[in-house]
Amino acid sequence: MEWKREARILLWVVMVFLFAFFLPIGSERFREAILAMFDLTKWYAREHVILCLLPAFFIAGVIAVFISQGAVIKYFGANAKKWLAYSVAAVSGTILAVCSCTILPLFSSIHKRGAGLGPAVAFLYSGPAINILAIILTARILGLEMGVARTVGAVVFAVVIGLAMSFLYRREEKAKAEAQLDFPDVPEKRPLWQTAFHFFTLVLILVFANWGRPGEGVTGGVWYWLWADKWTLTAIFSIFLVFSLLYILKLKWQHVLPAAFATAASAWLSPTPLVPVVVGIIGLSAVTLLDEKDPDNREWTIATWGFAKQILPLLALGVLAAGFLLGSTHGDTQMAGVVPSEWVIWLVGGNSMLSNLFASIVGAFMYFATLTEVPILQGLLAAGMGKGPALALLLAGPSLSLPNMLVIRDVMGTQKTLVYVLLVIIMATVSGLLYGAFFP
Repeated sequence: MEWKREARILLWVVMVFLFAFFLPIGSERFREAILAMFDLTKWYAREHVILCLLPAFFIAGVIAVFISQGAVIKYFGANAKKWLAYSVAAVSGTILAVCSCTILPLFSSIHKRGAGLGPAVAFLYSGPAINILAIILTARILGLEMGVARTVGAVVFAVVIGLAMSFLYRREEKAKAEAQLDFPDVPEKRPLWQTAFHFFTLVLILVFANWGRPGEGVTGGVWYWLWADKWTLTAIFSIFLVFSLLYILKLKWQHVLPAAFATAASAWLSPTPLVPVVVGIIGLSAVTLLDEKDPDNREWTIATWGFAKQILPLLALGVLAAGFLLGSTHGDTQMAGVVPSEWVIWLVGGNSMLSNLFASIVGAFMYFATLTEVPILQGLLAAGMGKGPALALLLAGPSLSLPNMLVIRDVMGTQKTLVYVLLVIIMATVSGLLYGAFFP
């Protein structure tokens, strides 16, 4: 009715007025929270979007276009062998090296292609949780027992949470399974090894472009060598990508080679790796959109753009909110949000139910880029955080964040998202309590 619409408008006007009227701009904490909000957003845009998210969107586009729905249903569908689907999903993070936001386009892609809810959620959790470098860094800096506990906990969490989601929504899964029984066995457009080569080339570019430094003072070993030469390795796999574009996707060399040379030239001339990555992404988009022989090549970039449109606005809102509420902590930057850090330290000391629950909740809502959770926890432990709450935060934090939740809700709905978040928080809390009891 007309009066209801006008009442809603009036309510919004009153709310905006009251917000402006009582805006606490005189508060030092409020001003610092505003700065932290924009500082985290700026850092995220500079350090994470170009190197992590944009390549992840293209990988999601590969899943959406080049990997047939039949293949996804075969290995991840409601009728797939449970041991195979959950095994693959639970260890996927060891090769992906992604954070709670970078995993989202990949999760969205397999979910839309017909993956069962359980395996899809297991993949969603495990992707950021068992990054192999993060596990090694955890063991080296926080102790071997913490590294082992994180690894075992992450794999078990992925399987248990996936099975729990599948059980809770078993009616929907049963209907999906029945619908997939009659799914035709459509032959693949190209041999599986070719699609796998193209897919894993993009994955390895993503992995090495974001390979983090092993730790302060480490100047030797395999992990340090990989970090020191990560751009050389990224360049090698970029050459493999050019090969894939020419001989697997069969794009015109007149389009591919100029784009490849422009990317190489920008890498040679630019002082920052962000420039060649941007040039490469623009070139890749252009050569696929210009292709007229195979509609799938053009559809790849269109699907990539679709994921970007869906996810980036929600991530931006989530990062702004996370920075305002919880502050900005990266590198040497320590900026407080409106929630005082003293409260966090006070609430997560010891090994009580409350401290573990609070650590799980803070970890679930706070944003952690890949590997950043380890130095943050190192500081919290030094300030008096208990070992149990530390593990609870490690198990809840990397796989969840406020931006992550906003996007998951858009993909699988509010109810499923709430259930998933609650399962992660409850299991992280229980795991922290048990760990804190055995390793005080």
